[in-house]
Amino acid sequence: MVIQCDGRFSTMPAISSQCPVPPEQLPINEYESMRDSWFYRWGSCALIGYIRPLVIWWGLSWIVAGPVAAVSFPPEKVPILFSIVATVGALTLPALALVQLYVGWLHVGRRLQRPDVPYEESGWYDGQIWMKPEDVLSRDRLIMDYQVKPILRRIRNTFGLFAMLLLGLTVTWQFL
Repeated sequence: MVIQCDGRFSTMPAISSQCPVPPEQLPINEYESMRDSWFYRWGSCALIGYIRPLVIWWGLSWIVAGPVAAVSFPPEKVPILFSIVATVGALTLPALALVQLYVGWLHVGRRLQRPDVPYEESGWYDGQIWMKPEDVLSRDRLIMDYQVKPILRRIRNTFGLFAMLLLGLTVTWQFL
């Protein structure tokens, strides 16, 4: 059994006998770390598991957005305007969470896609670049295409739904 450059065990020969990249800086390990983390794992959950945190964060955001909106638009006098403003305000926390989710997955995806791996051995001043062997590059690009891109697409679609909701609320506001 051989320990490969990416830290995995294999019966095949090592990809590179002189892989200088520290294991925590390898794109495959960054991907696996994100995939297993409590926050970033959320992007790859089944539909219900993906929507549930959004709804919870949106509901929790009402704790702040509701009273703030009520100051400007008292619910007993203008309930529709209150609802519109509070709904938009409550979308802030889920939108920020989605931005963080998107940026994290995009960063890892781009590192998987690249043919080289910039890394640092001991500090910021000694940056090096390691060229991925063809089989590592193929594996990383497959992970990007079949694991990361669907997550990024889902998040973009969610942003699209948020934008349509905001557009609909804006149009409603204009006609009141």
